Amino acid sequence: METHNFEHLPHAQIDTYRSLCNRQHIIGHIAHFRTPLRRTADGREARGKPMTPDVPVEASHVAFATELANTSRRMIEQNRRDRLGVSLKPDRSLVTMMDMAIERELRAMIKSRFPEHGIIGEEQAWENEDAEFVWILDPIDGTASFIAGMPVYGTLIALAHRGVPVLGIIDIPPVDARWLGVSGQPTLKNGAPCRVKPCPDLSLAMMSTSNPDFYSKAERPALDLLRARTNWRIYGGAALAYGLLSDGGTDVALDTGLKIYDFAPFRPIIEGAGGVITDWRGNPITLKSGPRILAAGDRQKHSEIVGLLNGLDIGA
Repeated sequence: METHNFEHLPHAQIDTYRSLCNRQHIIGHIAHFRTPLRRTADGREARGKPMTPDVPVEASHVAFATELANTSRRMIEQNRRDRLGVSLKPDRSLVTMMDMAIERELRAMIKSRFPEHGIIGEEQAWENEDAEFVWILDPIDGTASFIAGMPVYGTLIALAHRGVPVLGIIDIPPVDARWLGVSGQPTLKNGAPCRVKPCPDLSLAMMSTSNPDFYSKAERPALDLLRARTNWRIYGGAALAYGLLSDGGTDVALDTGLKIYDFAPFRPIIEGAGGVITDWRGNPITLKSGPRILAAGDRQKHSEIVGLLNGLDIGA
């Protein structure tokens, strides 16, 4: 009798997902109840239903994504900062030997488990990126912070189906925080459901942006506008800022200069927590999105900000 494999998930997260899935009748009989066989996305036979009727995210996908995150965290924590091997990429962004080693390991794991899936990563060439299922990897988001020892760096992992991110993980080892989002499911932070908070007025909002230096001259009015309209600003949080937004810590996040591996996990995580994330024009996030993103916990405030941004002459 076949059962779903949750062995790679933290115990608290396993219990929470089992409870949620049983309550909503999504996975079906997780433990020992026999159900008809079906074919999974990776070609194997399995029992039970996908995690949602319209999104083909398997419990095995969630377990495997968590295994990837665990592997990356272990490698980061075992590394000594005085042996980083820092170098500059052609775009003058920083990269370390640890970035490259983690991505190599995660790619090898994906190819072994899901050989038909595509892979988009920050440090190596994209592979089969037009596949039905594509994994998106940022081995160390916030490399400069990692080099400096600032505790806001971590690993980003996403799985996209037909160009739409449907599973995402933000893992921040220095603060022992992990957000897991699956389309159609409540987002979990360290195994417990989390939720965005309402924002009664933009003038009361706390806003984050990763780095003002990333804004071009044409984009700078967007940053200045939101800085003038919000109450507090947080800088330098990178992916951690989007996890905190999904947990009700902040209200708005605005960024630019990003590639898909910098933000792919954010859509299932933020949407699963009740928030919304789009590009600056209000279009949903897909693998074609970038470089500008906007997230908010309060949907009305998100719509208000999109209207403000569309009133600026920013260009494409």
